[in-house]
Amino acid sequence: MTIPKEVKNIISQLKAGGFEAYIVGGCVRDLLLALSGAEWAGTKPKDWDITTSARPDQIKKVFPDSFYENNFLTVTVRTDSDKEKLKEIEVTTFRSEATYSDKRHPDQVTYAKNLQEDLSRRDFTVNAMALDHATWNMKHETKKTKKSFKLQDLSFKVIDPFDGQEDLKAKIIKTVGNPDERFGEDALRMLRAVRFAATLNFEIEKETAQAIKKNSLWIEAVSKERVRDEFIKIIMAPSSANGIELLRQLHLLKFILPELEENYGVGQNKHHIYDCYQHALRALEYTAKKKFDIHVRIAALLHDIGKPRVKVGEGKESTFYNHEMIGAKMAFQILHRLKFSNKDIEKITRLVKWHMFYYNVDEVTESSVRRLVRNVGPENIEELLQVREADRIGSGVPKAEPYKLRHLKYIIDKVSQDPISVGMLKINGKNVMDVLNIEPGPKIGQILDVLLSYVLDDPKKNTKVFLEKEILALGKLEDKKLKELAEKSKEEKVEVQKQEDEKTKSKYWVK
Repeated sequence: MTIPKEVKNIISQLKAGGFEAYIVGGCVRDLLLALSGAEWAGTKPKDWDITTSARPDQIKKVFPDSFYENNFLTVTVRTDSDKEKLKEIEVTTFRSEATYSDKRHPDQVTYAKNLQEDLSRRDFTVNAMALDHATWNMKHETKKTKKSFKLQDLSFKVIDPFDGQEDLKAKIIKTVGNPDERFGEDALRMLRAVRFAATLNFEIEKETAQAIKKNSLWIEAVSKERVRDEFIKIIMAPSSANGIELLRQLHLLKFILPELEENYGVGQNKHHIYDCYQHALRALEYTAKKKFDIHVRIAALLHDIGKPRVKVGEGKESTFYNHEMIGAKMAFQILHRLKFSNKDIEKITRLVKWHMFYYNVDEVTESSVRRLVRNVGPENIEELLQVREADRIGSGVPKAEPYKLRHLKYIIDKVSQDPISVGMLKINGKNVMDVLNIEPGPKIGQILDVLLSYVLDDPKKNTKVFLEKEILALGKLEDKKLKELAEKSKEEKVEVQKQEDEKTKSKYWVK
């Protein structure tokens, strides 16, 4: 684990100019987690942030090729790195923040006196640590494997005025100072607490959790775009289902996804062993375990969102007719409200709308499967099947992919393949007529069938030059001989098609 040379160079130059400079914030947290060897830790920090006593104009003098285009005392320093994420590194002056009247932005950003004051304004203790230059030359050595490496064994010094390292070891998310004040400054921090808990598999400290409940209403003051971005990070976290449940427990879900909270405690019928809400969480949990993409994860969470609104009856025989249609409309409204892109909204809504597709090996025809592919879109069919797997696991069944679903995948693959036909040739019937100077008739189809057999035997022969040459040769044959060759070619085509079908079947382990 090394600190990038680009980061070291920036701090070295700032120090050479007579300024203090430190690595700070989330990258220090991620570095400590990675070095700890924890199973839930990331492999390395994703971003590197630097804080300094130098003011923006002083930073720009040290780094002429930098730019300062904000009101937050942050200068972006350009480097000559060949790595995209290190080409621009943010350097921020020690800063302090005044009151937050709108619960979103500080009314005023001012210069802080020192590093301690800068760290005191940060959200959580695990993000309020800094790393000094003097520690970089220290080598960490251990006789044991990385997995047995513990935080308290680290040889380098971390500037940690709020005991962030202790909270890392205890696996808790805790605010710096009074939680009511921290959340009163920026209400989005409540969502960030949940996001860190879901990402790191941490718990939220008791007083911090109580403060979130108390201040949850203020999440409505945060822009929908910022809420969406944090929501996506929660959905993409390893413990995403726990993250959603935390949102509910901390009274945040009702302001972000009230439609999902409607599902809480709503019983289902004989096909399910969990209520609607638990079913959605278990479906989401499966998508996280399988590392499916964001569209599948959100669709899995929302696929039954409409059930409470269409439920008829109680107990094992209750019904939810057309819940997928109502759910698709609700999903559209939810995603639109959270400012998702039109492309994302369309894709996820389709997955919700069509997740109830019917398939039975002996009943459904290839034409009906073609209609399903057309309705969902060929580009979405794989994600739809992943949502179906999640739906099954969420229902309490042991297998995500039973024989029926594997058979459907085989049929989808089969109907999606180009059929073996003369349409695959680089020439057509008109070319045959032009080369032989003949009128339309059965001879043209017979010649095309023979040419197809040549190409099936050797695909490299599918060129206009080769095929036109063979047309001349076949045109000289007697009608009886040409007809025999054509019939034999049809039999070969059927056999090739059969072999291709067997390959597709074996791909999905079906008979």
